[in-house]
Amino acid sequence: MIYFKFPFDEKLYSTDKNHDQTAVLFKSFDQAETIGFNGNIIEVTEIPDTFSGKLLSQDDSHFSAETHEEYLDKLQKAIEVIKKNQLPKLVLSRRKIFTNFNEIDLKKSFHNLCAAYPNAFRYIFIADDNAWMGAFSEVLGKFNKSTHEFETMSLAGTIPTSESWTDKEIEEQKPVSSYIRNVLEKFSTQSEIQESETYDHISGNIKHLKTDFKLKIKPEDLEAIIEELHPTPAVCGIPKEFCKEKIQELEKFPRELYAGFIRIETDEFIQYFVNLRCAKLYSDAVHLFVGGGITAQSNPEKEWIETELKSEAVLKNLSFLN
Repeated sequence: MIYFKFPFDEKLYSTDKNHDQTAVLFKSFDQAETIGFNGNIIEVTEIPDTFSGKLLSQDDSHFSAETHEEYLDKLQKAIEVIKKNQLPKLVLSRRKIFTNFNEIDLKKSFHNLCAAYPNAFRYIFIADDNAWMGAFSEVLGKFNKSTHEFETMSLAGTIPTSESWTDKEIEEQKPVSSYIRNVLEKFSTQSEIQESETYDHISGNIKHLKTDFKLKIKPEDLEAIIEELHPTPAVCGIPKEFCKEKIQELEKFPRELYAGFIRIETDEFIQYFVNLRCAKLYSDAVHLFVGGGITAQSNPEKEWIETELKSEAVLKNLSFLN
């Protein structure tokens, strides 16, 4: 069972399970895990009352949340790796685990999330022992089946909406744009790449720097582009393979679906969203996944505060039954 809303679209969608074609597909960060929902995408009026916290499984992961000190120590190690190898950026994440509740009100929580992030792809699903909820607006790719236009974006740098950009965030976003530009140039035989100015992208209580890209591609190149783009420097780092190895070494937990991607196919488009600002839901726990881009100029304490802000995206919208 999955329910979702597209960015800037308040219609509620699900899948009807009427055929074997996968309409919505979740891929984990390492692409080792796949969760799919078959059928046609259909509009529904509301989430049924039977879709409740009673369907959630217990948390038997035995994970304990990373402490403030542990995370700062990990970031310091990451900064040393960055300096030693002259990396432009390395992305690290952590899990924040919340357990102080009786039962999650799934319908109300999703309603709150949708209201808070109208410009995001918003979803909630239960599939066997897996249940996740999230809202984020980073597009890994959007392919128009009629025009063959492909769109993507460079999204990086995070600060509270009330603050001004510093050199750290500006320098963090530049290599992300450069990486995406280089990938797209390999597939730009049909047209020139169109690139926007970099601008502010507001997401709840925080903002990012964003640059949009567009070009025409061959339909048969779509999956190859996605393979090249994922994981982008916004969720991994540069160079990609080296940073993936360091993430495995440094991070305490597997990322699972966090920082993976979601593929949705409709009659007109095939869209890919990066799965950030998300949480794994259990009957007795919520695992919130958050992270940030680390550079040689990073301040570990500020990075911790950034992840705390990001965790609020889901946590502040959760609703509980007494």
